[in-house]
Amino acid sequence: MNMEYDVVIIGAGLSGIGMACQLMQQSPNKSFTILERRQSLGGTWDLFRYPGIRSDSDVISFGFKFSPWNSDKVLAEGESIKQYLQETAQKFGVDKKITYGIKIISANFSTETNRWTIEAIDEATGEACQFTCNYLVTATGYYNHDQGYTPKFEGVEKFKGLFVHPQHWPENLDYNNKRVVVIGSGATAVTLIPAMANDTAHITMLQRSPSYVINVPNTDKLVDACRKVLSEELVYKIFRKRNIFMQRGIYKLARRFPKQMRSFLLSGAQKALGEQYDMSHFTPKYMPWDERLCAIPDNDLFGVIRQGKASVVTDEIERITETGILLKSGETLEADIIVTATGLELQMLGGIQLSVDDTQVKFNEKLSYKGTLIEDVPNFAYLFGYTNAPWTLKIDLSCDYICRLIKELDVRQMASVKAVAPKDENTGNSIIHGLQSGYVQRGEYVMPRQGKSTEWFVSHNFEKDSEMLSQPIESQHLVWNATAQQAKAKGKPKAA
Repeated sequence: MNMEYDVVIIGAGLSGIGMACQLMQQSPNKSFTILERRQSLGGTWDLFRYPGIRSDSDVISFGFKFSPWNSDKVLAEGESIKQYLQETAQKFGVDKKITYGIKIISANFSTETNRWTIEAIDEATGEACQFTCNYLVTATGYYNHDQGYTPKFEGVEKFKGLFVHPQHWPENLDYNNKRVVVIGSGATAVTLIPAMANDTAHITMLQRSPSYVINVPNTDKLVDACRKVLSEELVYKIFRKRNIFMQRGIYKLARRFPKQMRSFLLSGAQKALGEQYDMSHFTPKYMPWDERLCAIPDNDLFGVIRQGKASVVTDEIERITETGILLKSGETLEADIIVTATGLELQMLGGIQLSVDDTQVKFNEKLSYKGTLIEDVPNFAYLFGYTNAPWTLKIDLSCDYICRLIKELDVRQMASVKAVAPKDENTGNSIIHGLQSGYVQRGEYVMPRQGKSTEWFVSHNFEKDSEMLSQPIESQHLVWNATAQQAKAKGKPKAA
C-alpha cells in the first residue's frame, strides 16, 4: 500500500484530532490522513482504563476553542473526554480521515523531492505500507505507549499478589474487599484512591514524598445558570476566557508568592482532612508549581481518608515481600494488589526514527522553534501542550500556526520551509526544563532543546505564546526553498 497526501498527521489523540479539525477549516482542499496505531481514536484517553481516570483540567478550557464542550462536570472523566473527541471528529469530518492499526517505523524527508516518505506496518496483517506527503505533523504525545515506568523493586518476584501498572490496567480487575497499596503521589494515585476506596478492604497511598493537592468543585453553578439563558457557544466562549484567566492567575500567584500559595493549599487540605490529621503527608518539600498541582473534585480524596477507607503512608520501600511491602522504617504494608502509579517513560515521536536525506535527526540535540517546529527539519511540526495549564491551549495555538505556515508555502509557491537557529542559540536545556517531577527528571534528556531568544525559548506561558504564534509567519529564522524547477525558472540556484 502506497498512499500520497499533502499532509500526514501521526496520532489520533487530542492533538491529532485538533490539528485535523483546524486543517479542515483553514485548508479544506488539502488532502490528509491521520495515522493511528490503536484501533480507536483518543490517544491517552483510549489507552488508560484505570478506575476514575479523568483530566485535572476543567472541561471548558481543556476543550478545543472551536468546539464547545457541553458538560455538567468541571473535571471530565476519561470516557467523557473520548466521547468529546469522537463527536468533534465527526462534526468536522475528520473521523473519515483516520487510518487505524498503523505502526510507524520511520519517516525520511528528501530535499530533492521535498516529500516525506513514511514507512509503516499494518499491525493486523503484518503488511508493510508506505505513505508520502509534503508536510508531516506528529501528534504522538511525550511518553511511551507500550510501557510505563516501574522502578526496580527488590523482591518483586516473590510477591504472591497482583502487580499492576495503571497504563495497562487489567480488564475486569477484581479488587473487591482486597488490600490495595498504590505506590505514588501524583495525579494517577490521587485519582485511583477515591475511585477504589469504597470497594476495597482498605487502600493505602504509599509515597516517597508528598504532592500538593487542590480541591476543585466539580459543578459550576454560574455556568449552569448561564446555559439556561445564553447559547452554548456564547457560554463556552465567556467561561473559557474566565477559566483560562483564573488558571493563569493562580499559576502566576504561586510563582510570585510561593509561601502564601503554599500556606493556602496546606490550610485547605488541613480543613478537609480534619484538624487532627498529620499534615506531613500532604506537605511537599518544594514550592507550588515546581511540580504540577494534583486537582481533586469535591475533596474526594480527602473524604475517603477522613472516613478511614484510605490512608497515606510516607516512607521508602526496603523490598517487596510475599505478602506486601517492607518499608525502610520497618513497617510492613500487607497487600493483595500493588499498583505502581510511578509515572511515565518519556519518548519523542512515539519512537519513530526521523531523518532528512537519510541522516537521522537527533531530537535531543535540536532546538524547538516556537515550541512547534524543529531546527533544520523541513516541512515538519510536532505538537506538545502545556505542563502548567490545560494541554489543549497550546495545541490550539500550535495547530493554527502550522495551518498558516502550510498556507504560506502555497502563497509563496515554495516547496519547503525549515527553521534555522542562530549561532550559540542553544542553552542546553530541554523544552521541559525546570519541572521537578520524577518522570521529567528521568527522561528529559530525550526532549528537544530550547534557546535564549523569544522564538527559540519555550516559555510555557499562554499569553506569550498567544502573541508569538499569532504574529505574521515571516521570520528571519525561517528558510524557504523552491523546487529545482522553480528555482531554475527564476534564474537562481535552489536554496540550501
